[in-house]
Amino acid sequence: MFRKKERFSDIGTIKKDTNDIVDEALEKQSQWRAGRKGAEKLVPAKKRSHVRARADNPAPAASRRGKGGWLAYWFPILCAIIIILLILWAVLPMRGCARVAPVPEPTTNTVVINEKVQPSFDLVRIENGGRIVIAGRYLPNKSVSVMMNKEIVATVAGDKNGEFVYAPAKKYDAGNYVIRLVAVDSNDATDALVFVYMAPDGAENSMSLLMTAEGSQLLQSPKLSDGDLVVTKIDYLANGRIVAQGSAIPRLRVSLSLDGRDLGFARVSDHKNFGLGADVGKLNPGQEYKLDIRLHDSLGNTAATVTHKFIMPEMTGADDTFYTVRRDDCLWFIARNFLGRGPLFTIIAAKNNIANPDLIYPKQKLQIPVKAK
Repeated sequence: MFRKKERFSDIGTIKKDTNDIVDEALEKQSQWRAGRKGAEKLVPAKKRSHVRARADNPAPAASRRGKGGWLAYWFPILCAIIIILLILWAVLPMRGCARVAPVPEPTTNTVVINEKVQPSFDLVRIENGGRIVIAGRYLPNKSVSVMMNKEIVATVAGDKNGEFVYAPAKKYDAGNYVIRLVAVDSNDATDALVFVYMAPDGAENSMSLLMTAEGSQLLQSPKLSDGDLVVTKIDYLANGRIVAQGSAIPRLRVSLSLDGRDLGFARVSDHKNFGLGADVGKLNPGQEYKLDIRLHDSLGNTAATVTHKFIMPEMTGADDTFYTVRRDDCLWFIARNFLGRGPLFTIIAAKNNIANPDLIYPKQKLQIPVKAK
């Protein structure tokens, strides 16, 4: 048989009176107060007052960190003020400071030596029939004499811009001429001169070469080309070295010879440019020489030839020359052509303040000490 679950009930128990419950609570409260008073007697009075004050009136968090509040952050505030002042000083224009005016660059064709302005050449052109045209510049409204082969042939006056032109009707015979300019007011001849070769067959094969202390520059070049081979410049340097430049078919070889003596070869770049140089020693002024530049095919056969006959002019004693960088150039090849040895590229780099010899740019003008060998 199953037993029935016993059920618990309040029936028959005696409940406390409400007055008794209240009396017990009051008695417990009195005991707690008596115990607290006994504990306060053991704690100093100052500490009790401080604790009571904190419990009764808690202070704000900022005042509890210390007196002064925002003064605790004086250092970052000072740094921010200094930075703001520096920004204002850099941005706002400074008053009372003199501005540096740019120095005007001298005219490209004006030569200044020891603070004296010398006449200069702009062009010397040989025309058909043996005529020569000379143009240049000097001081405004000043006269210049033209000297050919150490003799004064004419005196021309410059205009208000200092420009002058000498274009005589006289025809000159085939041959060599050295032209100088003489300032009439100072009677000083220019250091620069122009060497002119008048070809017997006309202006097509004639040439004019400007020679200064900085090197030589072709003013008018003869037609030096044969098919795909074009020679744009030939220089003879003061260190006894000949340099030839031009354009041809990419990756073919170009060779150089003087009076039948082979001087070396170079390869044409992917951009059709070539440059090669060789030591030839001292060439005698007034003596005729024959220079051959040949283009060779992939089998080594001669595909084109440019022959240049010239009579060696007098040199001006230049210590340096100037070279304009072209695409595919590097300092090693430039040093090999002009100085004879590729490792001497460091001399060119030092002369032109080039920090990284691997970084040169097309149309960059390099000063080359040709006597640095």
